[in-house]
Amino acid sequence: MAKKPANLIYGLEEIPPVTTSLLLGLQHILALSSAFVYPVILVQETGILAGQAERMIHASMIVMGIATILQTLRHGPIGSGFFCLQQVHPVYIPASILAVKTGGLPLLAGMTLVSGLFGVVLSRLMGRLRPFFPAEVTGTIVMMVGLALIPVAVSRFLGFEDSRAVIDPLSVSIASITFAVMVGVTVWGSSRLRLYGVLIGIAAGSICAYASGLVTDEHLRRLEQASLLALPSFPGESWSFSGALLIPFLVTALASSLKAVGDLTTCQKVNDAEWKRPDMQSISGGLLADACGVILSGGVGTMGQSTSSANVGLSIATGATSRLIGFVCGGILIVLAFVPKLTVLFAIMPSPVVGALLFFAASFMIVAGLQILTSRMMDARKTFVVGVSIILGLSVDMLPGVYHTVHTMFLPVFGSSLSLATLSALLLNLLFRIGIAHRAQLKIDPHADSSEQIFLFMENQGGVWGARREVIDRAKSAMNEFVEAARALELSAGKIDAEVSFDEFNLDIDMRYDGEPMEFPRQRPTAEDLLENERAVAKLAGFLIRNYVDRVKSDRINSRCRVQFHLEH
Repeated sequence: MAKKPANLIYGLEEIPPVTTSLLLGLQHILALSSAFVYPVILVQETGILAGQAERMIHASMIVMGIATILQTLRHGPIGSGFFCLQQVHPVYIPASILAVKTGGLPLLAGMTLVSGLFGVVLSRLMGRLRPFFPAEVTGTIVMMVGLALIPVAVSRFLGFEDSRAVIDPLSVSIASITFAVMVGVTVWGSSRLRLYGVLIGIAAGSICAYASGLVTDEHLRRLEQASLLALPSFPGESWSFSGALLIPFLVTALASSLKAVGDLTTCQKVNDAEWKRPDMQSISGGLLADACGVILSGGVGTMGQSTSSANVGLSIATGATSRLIGFVCGGILIVLAFVPKLTVLFAIMPSPVVGALLFFAASFMIVAGLQILTSRMMDARKTFVVGVSIILGLSVDMLPGVYHTVHTMFLPVFGSSLSLATLSALLLNLLFRIGIAHRAQLKIDPHADSSEQIFLFMENQGGVWGARREVIDRAKSAMNEFVEAARALELSAGKIDAEVSFDEFNLDIDMRYDGEPMEFPRQRPTAEDLLENERAVAKLAGFLIRNYVDRVKSDRINSRCRVQFHLEH
């Protein structure tokens, strides 16, 4: 069972009070409201009937709610078991625009359905793809998820409009106040107050926006005129398919799935103080829930959706990752589709307030990625995997339009910093895995000082394998203690042959030598034993070694002594 981290107020298995759950759910939906702009962008870019935007938003809300509930399930093949909100995602915008311009809404619905089915296939293969997602890949993906939020966050924070980089002092002021309140409550507030830091910040920012005229009386009239209850209508009435659009939508599904891997990995890490590696079974179930959401999106005629990185960051910031909040958020999203007045309330949220919120969430996602990266040892290969991938990813946002000549079918990859960095990390990881052996040998002279030799050998192999530093340090201590004991007690007549093997779950050390066997007692020798019995010194060394490793075995093979150390990774 996962150990709850100290920074969480409500962990995964804990149940917050009803009022707290509702407020936290509302807070997450407010953070999610910026996602509702993506159907509007699709409508504006393609010129389809303006009335379809409202239908697409309502349809998306219902799908997001259902997909969030599916994602939160922990029993059965569907669901990761973690609180990870689903949202309409911009990764689908390039392919969706192409589909609508080519064949209208029926083609969008049909191709989105196809990408969802492809996502189902990917989810079933994920268990076998675990070697392709070491810490340097998953850490890069998680960090890029946070970095990918920066352009949207900063543009809203600074008040950029219509692609013009002109700073609006009013937007900066409102966003700064909003962000300062969120940070202040999170850093200096009590644990209870910290839960609602974002909600308090949004309220403060919205009040400032209204007082400064950014929220106008026209906005309030829209809210007043909206119906309280209404049955939602869906844009999808038929489906069509095109072989020419197959590659763009499959590439989009792949990019979306890889991003979801990063989000779900983060969910696992923040909910387990002793996290070691991604649980691919949980991720597989999460990807299946994600794919079901995309299939539902195609079924009702709206854009595809994926996991919400900003909300993952928000759950880290508030310290509330309870599974119950996921079910509450899913229910709220479904209800919202039947309450146009609340939909308008989210739609008129001031842009600087949204920018501050995304800025806040991105900070936590970037740090989460760095923590995953630094949980493993790095060598030159892994440095290039991470460094090159981040550089390529950032080039998309730092040099807008630099990849505009790329073929349309590859735009979902080259049009997104996250997608390009993720694909780069996967391909470079495959390339640099060439030449890495799972076993390494070392000859140790017990009659010489071999500490530095052991240290350098294990440091090099730990970096090549991407092992956890804590495990490598224990292995170095065990090997060094054994060799020193062998020298002091003259256990070995010649050199010691050491073979070290590694996989993601195990580190095994096999040492063979000619000489006398060594004891590894479970009880520490007493002070009297150490003073009176020379062999007690050897027993003390054996006792220390047993505490460094998870399992030790000593025997004779073909007249040679063999000592085996096993460490769980």
